[in-house]
Amino acid sequence: MADQKIAFAQFLWDKNIGNHSLLVGTPFRYTYYNDDTPATASPDGADNASHTYLPGVFVQDEITVGKSSVLLGARYDYNSVHGSIFTPRVAWKHKFGQANVLRINFGRGYRVVNLFTEEHSALTGAREVVIMNELKPEQSWNGNINYVTKIPTGNSFLGIDAAIFYTHFTNRILPDYDTDPLKIIYDNLGGYSVSRGVNLNLDYSFLFPLKISAGITLTDNFVSEDGQKTLPVLTEKFMGVSTISYDWEKAGLTIDYTTNVVGPMRLPVLHEDDPRDDYSPVWSIQNIQVTKKLGTRWEIYGGIKNLLNYRPPANSIARPFDPFNKQVVFDELGNVVATPDNPHRLTFDPSYVFASNQGIRGFLGLRYIFH
Repeated sequence: MADQKIAFAQFLWDKNIGNHSLLVGTPFRYTYYNDDTPATASPDGADNASHTYLPGVFVQDEITVGKSSVLLGARYDYNSVHGSIFTPRVAWKHKFGQANVLRINFGRGYRVVNLFTEEHSALTGAREVVIMNELKPEQSWNGNINYVTKIPTGNSFLGIDAAIFYTHFTNRILPDYDTDPLKIIYDNLGGYSVSRGVNLNLDYSFLFPLKISAGITLTDNFVSEDGQKTLPVLTEKFMGVSTISYDWEKAGLTIDYTTNVVGPMRLPVLHEDDPRDDYSPVWSIQNIQVTKKLGTRWEIYGGIKNLLNYRPPANSIARPFDPFNKQVVFDELGNVVATPDNPHRLTFDPSYVFASNQGIRGFLGLRYIFH
């Protein structure tokens, strides 16, 4: 149970001077947050709601010269809990002809993490949540290069959107499932983590009313601490998406077929005796929807979700019949003891689930459009 209140105000001033477009702002945000978890409790267990005041100022200048533009920006915030935060950014864009655009962006970011509203696995059962120190905001330096083009192919075109991205995090807050199978340990990362990769999206419209779009993202994510690199849990190496749409105008029908494919992820097994796989398989969710127009305002639609009926393995949730570990035997040090009905020394653990538990299902709906 949580209670959150937010107040926000902002003054803006913008001015065009020659080829400069200036923007200056002074935002202010107040956040009240309280819940019934350890996140808002004092060391003695008493309730301790958080009050955060966040005044700031930012300035931005977009300079346009011919087909190129440069965006220079800087922002300063003072967080009443975490102190001063400075985030600069620079971006460059250039147009080549009518259908080719190159963008380069670089900047700094920060994020204050609310564990129990963002990290839902912290609330998934029997593991004890341990917060080692007062958590600092996550900080990052990030950059990306993006290129967009359209290649004519007869009376149609092929759209290409390609990007390379790199983000370097410090003070990263990652859940530690490995140190103790009975705990989720949170702390700021002593080293750093990196997320980098490439992304490619293609779309093509045929002469008849068929459109196909597809995209793939390849990522390399790792955490570096004490000279060792590890792969974060529940982080895939690649992900692909595609959509096929056919618009049968005379019949007033539209058919959409969507697919996503997710690569293997490292999964949070409890220990070396855990019989569950360390990595997930390659899996896919595929959906189909048919929409029928009824006049100019009404539409009826229906379809099937998860056509392949993919669900995680049946043993994904460890010991679901004993959510409070009442039938688990522990030794004097708190370690799980193997017993005839628990030979793998498991405790209740639903954090392993990496895909939806919902299998194949149908849906039907009616839509009214206000003009």
